[in-house]
Amino acid sequence: MALSGEVTIALDAMGGDQAPKMVVKGAAIALKRHPGLRFLMVGDEPRLRTLMKRRKKLLAATDFLHTDEVVPGTMRPSVALRQGRKSSMGLALRAVRENRASAAVSAGNTGALMAMARMMLGMLPGIDRPAIAATMPTLRGESVVLDLGANTECDVRNLIQFAVMGELFARIVLGYQTPSVGLLNVGEEEVKGLETVREAAARLKAAESIRFHGFVEGDDIAKGTVDVVVTDGFTGNIALKTAEGTAKLYSHYLRSAFGRSLLARIGYLFARSSLKAIQKQTDPRHHNGAMFLGLGGIAVKSHGGTDALGFANAIGVAYDLVAHGFNERIIGEFKRIAADRIDGTSDQQKAATA
Repeated sequence: MALSGEVTIALDAMGGDQAPKMVVKGAAIALKRHPGLRFLMVGDEPRLRTLMKRRKKLLAATDFLHTDEVVPGTMRPSVALRQGRKSSMGLALRAVRENRASAAVSAGNTGALMAMARMMLGMLPGIDRPAIAATMPTLRGESVVLDLGANTECDVRNLIQFAVMGELFARIVLGYQTPSVGLLNVGEEEVKGLETVREAAARLKAAESIRFHGFVEGDDIAKGTVDVVVTDGFTGNIALKTAEGTAKLYSHYLRSAFGRSLLARIGYLFARSSLKAIQKQTDPRHHNGAMFLGLGGIAVKSHGGTDALGFANAIGVAYDLVAHGFNERIIGEFKRIAADRIDGTSDQQKAATA
């Protein structure tokens, strides 16, 4: 879906290992893909203008907000809340809160970004906690996985809210008509897992508004058994990092195998096109851009070590969320599930508070 008007995205130009050069190059790539984009570059304005000197189209589509302050990658979230409000990250988020930008994108400190985004943007009605969501490649295409690290402990309500937000993302952004949802667990049997996970599963199973598959295990993520995988942030972050590490290990083994002998190097020449296709499918840059779902404004986290292509894809994620009115539709979805009575509040709790 494309917007008829301009969309302004605030960029934390100083966040990330290769910033600000990577941010400028990534913005230029994103602008070619989405000519209606405008950027609010937040950071060292003289340095940014120098980097854009030969990028006339990008310069014409960019406004600047100067600051010398940056949130370091080692800064604790609590410290960032006190000291980072005038940083490039803090000012980018403030631009969203003040409606000067429709979304913010940063490759900076994840914990600081989450804490500052929650403080500045607040939460959408009906949602208790934000969730970090990202797409992961599977044998069937792509799946949405959440939470990937925002909440190390989750209750029933949190898991159900994540399921609703993930299901909506799969429908709106990935284009799945009736995405299936699964809860990550230690087994597929209904008697396995923590009580919190089992209760969330029971409520999701009873809901008419969600196509609930049931429990899934770790290997089901790569299989694409379901379109949406829901878990707590502690487990989700471990699953994500394990998948990334496995992909790097596989690439290392493959390079080593093709370099062992002359015959192996000749074999590589014949297999090169197929190997490049595999590399493209598993390239993390093409899946870069984790969404903080549930916030009162759109904020997207890019991997800190990504390059310009990866950052451009993170900008693209932000653009898609704005273009599809994602937050507005989340509000509508939670009104719908209220009628399903799957919000995770037990009947005893409702009676006690009535």
